[in-house]
Amino acid sequence: MEREKSNWIRVSFIVSVGLLIVKFYSFYITNSMAILTDALESIVNVVAAGFATYSIYLSSRPRDDNHPYGHGKIEFFSAGVEGTLIILAGVFIFYQSIYNLFFPSELEKLIEGVLLVTFAGSVNGVLGFFLQRKGKELNSLTLEASGKHLITDTLTSFLLVLGVLIIYLTGYMFLDSLIAILFSFYIMYSGYGLVRRSVGGLMDEADPKAVESTVNVINQNRKNVWIDIHNMRVQQYGGDRHIDLHLTLPYYYDLKQVHEEVEQLEKVLEDDWKGDMEVFVHSDPCIPEKCCHYCQIKDCPVRKVPFNKKIEWTALNMSKNQKHYHELHG
Repeated sequence: MEREKSNWIRVSFIVSVGLLIVKFYSFYITNSMAILTDALESIVNVVAAGFATYSIYLSSRPRDDNHPYGHGKIEFFSAGVEGTLIILAGVFIFYQSIYNLFFPSELEKLIEGVLLVTFAGSVNGVLGFFLQRKGKELNSLTLEASGKHLITDTLTSFLLVLGVLIIYLTGYMFLDSLIAILFSFYIMYSGYGLVRRSVGGLMDEADPKAVESTVNVINQNRKNVWIDIHNMRVQQYGGDRHIDLHLTLPYYYDLKQVHEEVEQLEKVLEDDWKGDMEVFVHSDPCIPEKCCHYCQIKDCPVRKVPFNKKIEWTALNMSKNQKHYHELHG
């Protein structure tokens, strides 16, 4: 899996270098500020792809004494660097566009430039689609971020082409700078989104998708003797996922029975994940006077009160640091 990630990001880097040359040549022959915005963003693509290559290499390294949770967080850092570079490119484009608005340059060969940008944008779009799809398939934030960036680049390229065609048809050269200014704001907003996600990952912000997928897997394999699951935490670093939770079991189970149930739950979670999975399960004993109301074990030898309600397991109640009887008595 790590080899496949590396191969895709190398392809991204090679293609980005090629398209960078195409876009700067397009700017060279047209002298269009709007086309320059596209070329500058391609510099970001190249730098980001180079950094992503290293981050994927580092994230694939096994855990060691200094990094007991592995190196997967480097992917968050990589996405953050990419987002920051996008923002800086947007700021530069905005500055240069304002300058060019007051001191315009003569535009030339716009049709040739449009064709080159259209070609580069199409290639970026196809590559971005595959990178995003592979990023989701391989649980790689770096591939997803790169794919999203390339698709964003494609959309901006096509809108830019439309703008340049309008300039060509109307002869209003000042539109070149105005279009570039509008694109600079869009580029900065796109960069902010990547930085925001990166910071959230580095700060161990809860990932709703990771939590929800874990809840769904457990619900699909739920057993009656698993009385409740609570205090569940899900962390994901690249293709690695770490889960810790508390599992409530009948208090009369011996150590061997508890161990078997814990192993079964761990296996359910590990089998559903394509990457590396680490699961820590803390077992809690049930409290008959409080748990019997929702315990689904039939013919339980120590039942104090009859079963009267099945509690649905959700991301909300499984994440709370309390057994589920609080929902009935709270």
